[in-house]
Amino acid sequence: MADAKVIPFDDDRSRSGGGSRPARRRAGTGGGRSDGSAAPVSALPGAQVPEQPALSPESGETDREPGEPGQGAVDAGRSSADGWERRIAGGLAFLRRRVTGDYDVDEFGYDEELTDQVLMSALRPLADKYFRVEVKGIENIPSDGGALIVANHSGTLPLDGLMLQVAVHDNHPAERHLRLLAADLVFHLPVVNELARKAGHTLACAEDAQRLLETGEIVGVMPEGFKGIGKPFGERYKLQRFGRGGFVSTALRAGTPIVPCSIVGAEEIYPMIGNAKTLARLLGFPYFPITPTFPWLGPLGALPLPTKWTIQFGEPIPTDGYPPEAAEDPMLMFNLTDQVREQIQHTLYKLLVQRRSVFF
Repeated sequence: MADAKVIPFDDDRSRSGGGSRPARRRAGTGGGRSDGSAAPVSALPGAQVPEQPALSPESGETDREPGEPGQGAVDAGRSSADGWERRIAGGLAFLRRRVTGDYDVDEFGYDEELTDQVLMSALRPLADKYFRVEVKGIENIPSDGGALIVANHSGTLPLDGLMLQVAVHDNHPAERHLRLLAADLVFHLPVVNELARKAGHTLACAEDAQRLLETGEIVGVMPEGFKGIGKPFGERYKLQRFGRGGFVSTALRAGTPIVPCSIVGAEEIYPMIGNAKTLARLLGFPYFPITPTFPWLGPLGALPLPTKWTIQFGEPIPTDGYPPEAAEDPMLMFNLTDQVREQIQHTLYKLLVQRRSVFF
């Protein structure tokens, strides 16, 4: 038996023993591309090759399997995840500072970090979604330096002061903070006292107000006091007496402008149709309101009506052109007080005429 002849698998010769076939092309030689990629396939004569759409990097599309998310979706998901991670990290850092006491408060007890991250965040939905506060004339509040904002007061409960604080911070280009002057009662109530101090409120006295103005703060005052916030519903939008003009004297001493402010919408949140004076004296309150829903509906009656608010800041009244002794001139204080009051009242009437509805 003859010896078998072994033919290797890589032999290029024909099995029939004919002529040898041309050698195989290797990558990077002959008709292939220099970068090692395959050469384009040529169509057979007379055949048509369907045109393939070009993929551009700008479109964010790449070759991928069906159902696989595109690069844009991947980036959006990654950004969302990063945003949540930053929020969680910021929240944990905030809690750590709260626990360790590593935060700053000023001499009045104002905690700016707590106000921005907690108190403002809690009040903002009430202002933006519930009362839908519209702000006008925010450019009349200076970008720096002190200023005294004088506003009307109403609503049975002092929500107008809190909404004013949110309106100034969220609408002013410099995100300025409003430091409200509050009545003694605010600082005698448990819990409310601490929150008011943390939010930047301080006792309504000339000394504290002047120190804040001289350090460049925006100070808010509502001269009507309890006479304005506790007036009957039948006297809505009628300004009460502005006191003796102490706020004018403070502004004159500090040399800061006075910005009149008119608030429409707060009068109707708790329509006060009665006052239980005996109960108010027993509780130590200046009044005890009776509304169409309170106390008849219990805690549900304490829910304010969702009225539409407008807050308008008027033209500032400068005080830096007066001599130092002007703060002691009673006639000048009376004239400036009356000027501020009349400007606020005139703007209230104007806004009421323009208002389509209490709720819209």
